[in-house]
Amino acid sequence: MTIKIITDSGSDLPLEYIQKYDVTIVHLPVHFQEELMPEDTDTKAFYAKMRESKELPTTASPSPQVFLDKFKEVEAGTDILVICMSSNISSTYQAARIAKEMYEEEGFPNAIELIDSKTFSGGLSLVVAMACKWSETVSSLAELKAMVERKAEEVTAYFTLDTLENVIKGGRLNRLSGAVASVLNIKLLLKISDEGTVEVVEKTRGLPKALTQLLNKLEEKQHDYEQAVIAIVHSNAEKLALEIKERILEKHPFKEILFSSMGPVMGTYAGEGGIGVAF
Repeated sequence: MTIKIITDSGSDLPLEYIQKYDVTIVHLPVHFQEELMPEDTDTKAFYAKMRESKELPTTASPSPQVFLDKFKEVEAGTDILVICMSSNISSTYQAARIAKEMYEEEGFPNAIELIDSKTFSGGLSLVVAMACKWSETVSSLAELKAMVERKAEEVTAYFTLDTLENVIKGGRLNRLSGAVASVLNIKLLLKISDEGTVEVVEKTRGLPKALTQLLNKLEEKQHDYEQAVIAIVHSNAEKLALEIKERILEKHPFKEILFSSMGPVMGTYAGEGGIGVAF
């Protein structure tokens, strides 16, 4: 059966998946002061603009109307699965819920199911990618939703940042503590928690140590390499991310690696030089 997959721009889903499976992306607005960034802004252009800007860009959740418009574009008779980033860092999921109610009240026929993935960026990319694959073989929307919800619960995602400037500017780290950490070259190993929030796992001196700790986390799980897929995301650090990819494959021959750059939504908070893995 045909099932339409819709996700948001917090997923950082690789372009090849968007194109191959005709995934609809609902974009979160990103502003530099009063200027709204176009939805098709190139990631390199975004990072260049952020580097030059005195103030951090801001993000907002899409309105329910944006979701509703996307729902109405889907052909009649096609079920819809919406997979959103964690509701504990964004109200995007709530906007999708309101849109679903509006859609049903207006009498549209397509069935819609929503999933709060409790993850984002590489974690959400991995969940959406698996949903795309499974959507071609499942017998019902309910079956796909159950499979995707299980996958979302299983996914583990870690990341480390090269700079703390953005989390300081964004008020997510005490300015004095952040300044001290920067002077001492302290890097944070972060994890997406089970609740879909960000938690500090470890502090290390220097990025190389942080990346080694990041890779060590892959030992936490048993991997069926004939089936397993891993996601690697980076914030304008492609060369470093490719090196990490090679280091992973030396020890962990995953069947597939999803490789993508963090878009403006996640890049706003990560800053340049961030690396994340989800498995």
